Amino acid sequence: MGGMGTTSNPGGGWAVACGGGAGRATSGGCRMANDEAGVATRGTGAEATRRRAALSITPERAGGSAVGRGVAGDPGPAPDDRPFLPFALPAIGDEEAADVVEALLSGWLTTGPRTKRFEEEFADYVGADHAIAVSSATAGLHLALAALGVGPGDEVITTPLTFCATANVAVHLGATPVFADIGPDGNIDPVAIAARITPRTRAIIPVHFGGLPCDMGAIMALAREHGVPVVEDAAHAIGATPPGAADLTVFSFYATKNLTTGEGGMVTCADPALAERVRLLGLHGISKDAWKRYTAEGSWYYEVTAAGYKYNMTDLQAALGLRQLARFPALQGARRALVAEYDRLLDGVAQVTRPPHGPGDVVHAWHLYPIRLDLAGLPLSRGEFIESLRARGIGASVHFIPLHLQPFYQERCGLRRGDYPRAEAWYDGSDTLPSYPRMTMSDVARVVDATRAILAGATPQTGRERGGAGDDGG
Repeated sequence: MGGMGTTSNPGGGWAVACGGGAGRATSGGCRMANDEAGVATRGTGAEATRRRAALSITPERAGGSAVGRGVAGDPGPAPDDRPFLPFALPAIGDEEAADVVEALLSGWLTTGPRTKRFEEEFADYVGADHAIAVSSATAGLHLALAALGVGPGDEVITTPLTFCATANVAVHLGATPVFADIGPDGNIDPVAIAARITPRTRAIIPVHFGGLPCDMGAIMALAREHGVPVVEDAAHAIGATPPGAADLTVFSFYATKNLTTGEGGMVTCADPALAERVRLLGLHGISKDAWKRYTAEGSWYYEVTAAGYKYNMTDLQAALGLRQLARFPALQGARRALVAEYDRLLDGVAQVTRPPHGPGDVVHAWHLYPIRLDLAGLPLSRGEFIESLRARGIGASVHFIPLHLQPFYQERCGLRRGDYPRAEAWYDGSDTLPSYPRMTMSDVARVVDATRAILAGATPQTGRERGGAGDDGG
């Protein structure tokens, strides 16, 4: 995500805006674009409404007009009066706000009864036997590998086309990430996994890229053949064909995800012993039901049975998650409608390949809408395309810069460009367009119209599309 602020909600609520350049933020995460935002919901009635409206962040208040601003000294397209369309915005309304305030006033702020209820309702929703709420999906992946006993000398196979957290957690445990290239759908290729398995392989982490499920049948068959546990990285896949075929599955509730708790995650599994180990390690290694120590049924006495971590979810997060879960079918319906409109409007655009839907029996979560750009023969790079969208007031992103192109993994693992050609080809032509429930069909049309205009303006005859900077890497 590129920026963050507060913005008014057309549905009468409020939201924290995370998007490409709309607010003051760094690429490492989101922060409030206005110090006043922390008091946006104080008060009730007309006064609270006035405060929320006053905190609506325009591009100018967020640090300069994002519409009509060219790059490389070029004025770019003419400005219009439409606000900047961020890459991502969470769907937060008044009901979520009220539930969080209720949790605040309850006196129970950290892990407590709401977290327990969220675990139960989420497990029921995805069809899991056990669910453990955690502070982030990164924490969940770390706990999953730790519960499986991954450690120094072990290898963990995953895709290079993922966020760094997927591989970082293996490094934290002293293990070595081993990358297996992707298939044509952007997901890890089971054939590539098979070629990477060694006697040191201790776990496989398939990532459901963008919300499209991996070929879990083939992956699980391969894993069982070699006796290797599987941890599903389902950070993008809430709402997809129910994950859970693996030994452990990890979901993300980050601010941009289909279901958000601001920060947070969930680990699910079928094995009660694994579930108990994850729960134990997630809260300092303190014996069972540590959170109950301060209830009427609790005891002052506790035992530390492992050197655990501080990865628990709070009741404030769980309050938000419970309301989001209740709204989730409607939110997913909105995502699917936007995808259908993108597919329709992009049909026939020669330089654009729309994202794969997967086989007919697969349910895609549509966390992302990543297009592939064929810019061969055009004096336009992918980076310039994204900057031209931004100059037209539209945020976009790239998912992902392959991990073997990152300095840390090049130095640690001796990797270089050329090692994973399919992941590189995906990255070199990839652009993720904004797609989230708060968008309208008019927003989709605006994005597609801009895409067509940029590509049409970059023909070999007319020269380079105005408003471009260099490509963003490789």
